[in-house]
Amino acid sequence: MRVSSREDIPRAHRVVVKVGSSSISGENVHQIKTVVDALAEMHSRGTEVVLVSSGAMATGFPYINLTSRPTDLPTLQAAAAVGQSRLMVRYQELLDNFDIVAGQVLLTSGDFENDSTRSNAALAMEKLLELRVLPIVNENDTVATQEIRFGDNDHLAALVAQLVQADVLVLLSDVDGIYTKPPHQPGAQRIENVPFGHLLDHVVFGTVGSAGVGSGGAGTKAAAAQFAAQSGTSVLITDAALVSSALRGEKVGTWFGAAS
Repeated sequence: MRVSSREDIPRAHRVVVKVGSSSISGENVHQIKTVVDALAEMHSRGTEVVLVSSGAMATGFPYINLTSRPTDLPTLQAAAAVGQSRLMVRYQELLDNFDIVAGQVLLTSGDFENDSTRSNAALAMEKLLELRVLPIVNENDTVATQEIRFGDNDHLAALVAQLVQADVLVLLSDVDGIYTKPPHQPGAQRIENVPFGHLLDHVVFGTVGSAGVGSGGAGTKAAAAQFAAQSGTSVLITDAALVSSALRGEKVGTWFGAAS
């Protein structure tokens, strides 16, 4: 169905939700349960749900004695290799409470650029959803090189939404929407609605999220939202703590209208 407003989200047939590293790691690790509870509620209504989850690297950091994000690619890849399995275990243990089975899907940008692998990915996702499995998608950080990395999972989420022809994409962050300038600055105002085609040229974007473990920020989310909207998928950007409200269609976050 066409999702033209927040209020339509609970009636959507297929939803992609993306959560960033800063929202589910470190002091916010408890929010994994918040996200899972909200997804399970939507899943129980018959909605097909896909989760795009960052957090593998951040989850792996303490297990290889890191206290902050490294700058070299091999160490990042090592952290991802250690953290990805642990992150999936956390999700599955929580989903077990709702008798929902998760399926891990790891992708690189090359998978979307090649017609054959893109088609295979689409078919795999369709089958998982048909089986009522909840796909959990992440970038395949362990094998992706610096040159071909997505750079942030907001863009990956927009590509996944396009791949599965989602009705709506919900981008979760540690900020409750897009602001006219960084929200900690005086006079910053949350933008409630962005009509399709609006360039947001009056917005001053800050840098990465507040926790410092992710690679995205408000600018990457806005760009991903506009990409998804161009493909016909409406987008909501909001705080991960508000995910339940978002999926119930309440008036939270910043809404990006999709192309007709």
